[in-house]
Amino acid sequence: MKKIAILFSLLCILSVVSAFGQGSNIVKTDLPKAEVDRIVKTFTGNEAAFREALTNYVFNRSATVQTIGMGGQVTGTYRRDSFMTFTGDGQRFERINYFPVPTLTEISVTPEDLEDLGGVNPFALEPRAIDQYNFTYLGKEKIDDLNLYVFEVAPKVIPDPKKSKLRLFVGRIWVDDRDLMIVKSKGKAVPEDKNNKYPVVETWRTNVDGKYWFPAYTAADDHLEFNNGLVVHLRMKVKYDDYKLGRTDVTIVSEEPAGNDPKPAASPTPKKP
Repeated sequence: MKKIAILFSLLCILSVVSAFGQGSNIVKTDLPKAEVDRIVKTFTGNEAAFREALTNYVFNRSATVQTIGMGGQVTGTYRRDSFMTFTGDGQRFERINYFPVPTLTEISVTPEDLEDLGGVNPFALEPRAIDQYNFTYLGKEKIDDLNLYVFEVAPKVIPDPKKSKLRLFVGRIWVDDRDLMIVKSKGKAVPEDKNNKYPVVETWRTNVDGKYWFPAYTAADDHLEFNNGLVVHLRMKVKYDDYKLGRTDVTIVSEEPAGNDPKPAASPTPKKP
């Protein structure tokens, strides 16, 4: 039974990855394995450097999560606009600028969900988990003025959700062929369980100060199918802008307006009927 479950998970991953290729303009090119290994080593190293560099920046984040009903009408909305930074010890500080009362009825969203969009960080690849991935070079694609290497990313082993809280990324990443930095990602988190389902999330990055590629815009438009039969059409848009060097000395991690439950959840989860 265990082997069947593993095989089923791998087949699910393959079907998800293949779906990312629809509508792509990838030109297949050959690269020596040594060159592919060099590219992977460089951009994964840059990911760790970017995350560390982000702790020295302040920025604004505007997040909107909506559920969509029959006919495409919006059935619920969660909106949260914030000023974001990190404290000297690396902890998150958020000052909420706009947070109307959420009207979601089918799922719940917490501040933790916004930090962990779609089950994975907007940077897509957790540096400490790089060794747990397989990277497959697919070719090159030109987007705007950028010539990009395209890689398929999949975990070597799917974590057991009963034994670990680790979530890994499955999908594709686009890497600038000059500086070897990830500028776009599209994928989702695995594993899922009966209460936590993750949408396919696409993230575009922007160049900051001529040397970092930080998240600029994240979007998802997906159907989450829960084990109880509930299917939720989720639409998410998150914008990051006004990156500036700076850091706050306060130690508050987040602020919650009165009347909202700050209890964390692992991901957007279905509300009980």
